[in-house]
Amino acid sequence: MDADLTLDLIEATVQIDQPVNDQKRMVGTGFLVSVPREGAAPEVVLVTAAHVFERMPQNEVRIGWRVKAANGTWQYSPTRIPIRTDAGPLWTQNPKQDIAVIAVQVPPSYKDKAIPLSWLADERSFDQWHVSPGDEMMTLGYPHGYSANTIGFPILRAGRLASYPVGPVSSFPTFLIDLTAIPGNSGGPVFMTEHTERAPGADAPKATLVSGILTKQVEVNAQRLELGLVTHAVFVRQTIEQLFVARGQAPGVKVGVTSSAAPPPVVVAPKKLSPREAAGAAAVGQTKSKP
Repeated sequence: MDADLTLDLIEATVQIDQPVNDQKRMVGTGFLVSVPREGAAPEVVLVTAAHVFERMPQNEVRIGWRVKAANGTWQYSPTRIPIRTDAGPLWTQNPKQDIAVIAVQVPPSYKDKAIPLSWLADERSFDQWHVSPGDEMMTLGYPHGYSANTIGFPILRAGRLASYPVGPVSSFPTFLIDLTAIPGNSGGPVFMTEHTERAPGADAPKATLVSGILTKQVEVNAQRLELGLVTHAVFVRQTIEQLFVARGQAPGVKVGVTSSAAPPPVVVAPKKLSPREAAGAAAVGQTKSKP
């Protein structure tokens, strides 16, 4: 892979929100992945942190599509999608990691904006590209519900890989980056491109891959350590495979962890939210009800 992911991922990243009241809303981040299927057109799934959906109590969320008119002007055009019914969640959740995926119908202009599944790192990618502590990684999201502009494009931020070792993923499913995981960034993609900086003296090829998904800010005794917790993209692949297995289907390529079969799908029971969660807990984010 030698393409620069940055612009493609900006296009594929969307805001997920749900109103709390007339003044506030809960906000998270998600990104679109195109999954190949045997004998059928690719299917688009939305990837986010599972807690983003869990802490939004209503049955529908808004997805912040951005539409470009023929005259070149942009418009923020959110639509609602269901994420649960009275019977329970509609998303597929990883049994061990904070990752959720859900199939979505995207506007016509978004059919080519979902990133290919192949761009997600697999369990060999970090070794193949010699990913090391100090390497720069970037993320996209909506900190405290803010976007880069009124059209709803995500904000790009960067930090250094702060963990060692970062594999194997069976032993180290998450890693740290030196970046403040502000509420609202949860669910955003974490990625490297050929333009990101490597650790000084690193003898490594240029890497272009989605490394993982930002899932948590690190706190000790309610004090933020200015570190973000990232879950390996391998588990995004695994969760996508769960979605297809639950339907009795098979994706066009093997997408999960190759060393083991995909686990059965997880059914997440609806839970009663605490007042703090209902108001927008720190890992999701809350802002005034404007994009």
